[in-house]
Amino acid sequence: MEENIVYSTDPEDFYYVDINVPCQSACPADTNIPAYIRALFEGECQNSYDINRAANILPGVLGRICSRPCEDKCRHGEAELGLPVDICHIKRAASDFREGAADSFKLAPRIHKKVGIVGSGPAGLAAAHDLACLGFSVTVYEAMGKPGGMLRYGIPEFRLPRQVLDMEIEAILRLGVTIQTGVRVGEDIEIDELLIKHDALLSATGCYRSLSLNVPGESLAGVHSGLEFMIKVCRGETVRLGDRVLVIGAGFTAFDCARTALRLGAKEVNICLRRTEEDLRVTRDEIFETKREGVRIGSLMLAKRILGQQRTEGVEFFRTRPDEKRDDGKRDITPIEGSEFVIKSDSVIVATGQRPGPFEAPGEKDENGLIIADRESFRTSRKGLYVTGDYLTGPSTVIEAVAMGRKAAHRIARDLTGETFYDKAVRLKDSQRTDRKRPWDYLPRQEMPTLVPIEKRFEIPDREVETGYSKEQSREEAKRCYLCYLHYEIDMDRCIYCRYCMDVAPRDCIKLVNGVETNEDGAIVGFVETSDWEAVNAVIIDNKRCIRCGECVRVCPMDCISVTKVELVDRKI
Repeated sequence: MEENIVYSTDPEDFYYVDINVPCQSACPADTNIPAYIRALFEGECQNSYDINRAANILPGVLGRICSRPCEDKCRHGEAELGLPVDICHIKRAASDFREGAADSFKLAPRIHKKVGIVGSGPAGLAAAHDLACLGFSVTVYEAMGKPGGMLRYGIPEFRLPRQVLDMEIEAILRLGVTIQTGVRVGEDIEIDELLIKHDALLSATGCYRSLSLNVPGESLAGVHSGLEFMIKVCRGETVRLGDRVLVIGAGFTAFDCARTALRLGAKEVNICLRRTEEDLRVTRDEIFETKREGVRIGSLMLAKRILGQQRTEGVEFFRTRPDEKRDDGKRDITPIEGSEFVIKSDSVIVATGQRPGPFEAPGEKDENGLIIADRESFRTSRKGLYVTGDYLTGPSTVIEAVAMGRKAAHRIARDLTGETFYDKAVRLKDSQRTDRKRPWDYLPRQEMPTLVPIEKRFEIPDREVETGYSKEQSREEAKRCYLCYLHYEIDMDRCIYCRYCMDVAPRDCIKLVNGVETNEDGAIVGFVETSDWEAVNAVIIDNKRCIRCGECVRVCPMDCISVTKVELVDRKI
C-alpha cells in the first residue's frame, strides 16, 4: 500500500462521497471528476484522459455528446455561486490535448474463457473493454457495417466526428477484442450456436424500434421515424424532406433530426413539444445551438392526426395544459378540447422515443417478446445468457449505457471465475491544502466556441459545430472547480476556539456545534448548531458548504486543520 493512502469500505465514507462529491455521485459511471479536472489544470492532459477512460471508456465521445448529469449537481451551480463547471467540455479538452494514444491500460493475465457480446453500441463496447482488461477473450457481433451502434448511426457527425469514435473503438480493439460486423444474430448466426461457442453471451442490442404516435395518417408518405431517419442519413442515403419539416419529440434524437433536416435543405423546421422547454432533458447548449441555426421550438402541443391524401400535408394539434409536477419531477399534460390548430408541412419526423426489439433467444420473455433479465445480476433464465444496456432498462443515455455495460462485464467475470476482480472503495490520502485562489470563484464560465457564421455549418453539413476549448480556455474553466474531493477537518484536541477560521470563511461553512446527527451506518448527516459558547463541543467544517478556498488553513494559528483527498475508486482485489 502506498504511503499515506488508506482504502476504506466503511459505509460512512461512501455516504460522505455521495453527499460531498455530488458530481461523481451523479455520474452513472462514477467518473472521478475532480481528479481529472485537477489533472488537466496541472497540464497533465494524458493523465486527465486516462482517469476518464478508466471509468467511462469513451472520453472523446462523451466529451461531445454526454447528457451531463454531473453538471446538474455541480456545487458551483448553487443559487449564490453562479453557473456549474463545464465538466463535459473539460473532458473533451483532455481528449483533444492528450499526449499519446488511448491504449495505456495494462491487461490482466489471460483467462481461458470466451465471452460473446451482441451489439457494439456504448454498453457493448464498455463490456468488451472491461472483459478484455480482465483477461477474457471477447468477440463482439454487430449487425451494421461498422461498429459503434447508435453512436455511429444515431448521432449526426456535426455533433460526433467519426474519427473521434473510430479512435476510441480502435483503442478497445487493441486490447484484443474482435468485432465481427455485418453479422445479424438470429439470421446469419443463431443464438444457440453462440452459446455453444462462448462461455457467456451478453446481449447489448439496445433500443432500435421507434415508438409511433398512434394517430391517423402516420402511414402517409413523408412521415419518418426519428431513429430510422437518422440511420439513413448517417449511412449516407438520400432522404428528401421538402421545405417545411415538423419534428415531433423532445429528446436528443428530435433535436438531431431537426438540425439534420436543415442540413438537408429544409427551409423551415419546427420541433413540437407536448410540454415546455422547462421539461426538456436536452442540454442548455443543445437548445441554444438548435435555435441559433433557425429551428423553431413550439410548446404545449399534442398531435391529433397527420393530414394528407397520399403524402403528408400537415399536422393537426391540440393545445395542452401541463399538470402539476409529480414527485419524480415529471408532469403529465391534458389536451384542451376545442383548441385544435393545423401546421402545414412537407414532412413529419416522429422522434418520440425507442423501445427494444425482439431478440430471438431462448429463455423467459415478457408480454412484448423481450427477454426477461434481472437488473442486478443481468442474468436471464437461459444459462450463460446475459442482457445489459437499453435492452434491459429501456432508453437511457450514453453514459448510463456505458455504466451498465461495465457492471454486466464484472458480473459475468465473477460468474465465470468465482472471483471478484475489483470492488468499490473510498481512497483517503493526506493532501496539501489546495492552491485554489478565492478570485477563481468569480471566473465566468468558458463558453464552448462554435463554428460561425452560421452559414458555414451548412456549407459542409458534417463539419463539427463545437470547435473545442483552447488549452488556455480549458485551464481557465478547470480553475472554477471547487475540488469537492478535498475534505477539510478541524482537530479539536488542538483547536483553541479563536474563531479566526470563521472570520475568513467566505460562506457559512464553519459552525459551532454541540452535537451531531447520524444515520444507521454512523455517518454524520447533520449538526446541532449553537450560538452559546458555554454549550459548544466542537467547531466543525461543513464540507457541503465549503468551497475549498483554504483560507481557514492559512489563518489557523494552531495548524489544526487537515486536508484529506477523498475519492471513490475501483480497487483491484
